[in-house]
Amino acid sequence: MLQVQDMEDFSPVELIEGPDDCGALLVCDHASAALPAAYGSLGLGREVFARHIAYDIGAAGVTRALSHRLRAPAVLSTFSRLLIDPNRGADDPTLVMRLSDGALIPGNARIDAAEIDERRKRYWRPYRDAIAHKLDRMSAAGPTPAIVSIHSFTPVWKGAPRPWHVSLLWDTDARLARPLIDALGAERDLVVGDNEPYDGALEGDTMYDLGTKRGLPHVLIEIRQDLIADEAGQGAWAQRLARVLEPVLAQADAHRIVMHGSRTTKP
Repeated sequence: MLQVQDMEDFSPVELIEGPDDCGALLVCDHASAALPAAYGSLGLGREVFARHIAYDIGAAGVTRALSHRLRAPAVLSTFSRLLIDPNRGADDPTLVMRLSDGALIPGNARIDAAEIDERRKRYWRPYRDAIAHKLDRMSAAGPTPAIVSIHSFTPVWKGAPRPWHVSLLWDTDARLARPLIDALGAERDLVVGDNEPYDGALEGDTMYDLGTKRGLPHVLIEIRQDLIADEAGQGAWAQRLARVLEPVLAQADAHRIVMHGSRTTKP
């Protein structure tokens, strides 16, 4: 739901504290539908901010519950992706969306380069820097941290049902994704996607910037939104993910720096 906060009091980052030596950092790029007061509602009706175009429904609740279960720190964004998308590269043409899933964003329709740069400096950059700073602290404390990113996706897209309950997105480093796909698939009651409904190879996204480029083990977990729309569903999925993540994170291979490169890297 839309929340409006004074610009001066608006922090672009929510940090859940946890031990630097725990070996895992959770991130949630699209945790919030909030906007700084100066942007009003970007010219949109309040109902739009309950939709997936404003934030990843249920992802923040899963991240907070999973942080508690794993006793791991977490970094969450506090601003709507309609303001600026923290999971896009700094120069990505979709960094600030003018049109999203059929909805025109009036406050973005005539945005110029200077305003995009202002939003990048005030919101996008501090969020990325907070993750980088936490990773630096965790790397110094040891062991090398693994990054687990929590997202959610719509049950239906352009009239087509999406069968997956959960999907693991990755680029070239499968150290976390592959065993998680196997473990979740073994639970029998799930349809598990492998780079569905999106591809994990996106140059400039959070996992590319802070996982691939650093050689850190990382995975992006997408959960279908109807499964985590309420607190009960979020808690159940946090419990399920903690159960499968704990043995994966206990492996030495989940705490080594390995430079894999990326399928997105241009020559």
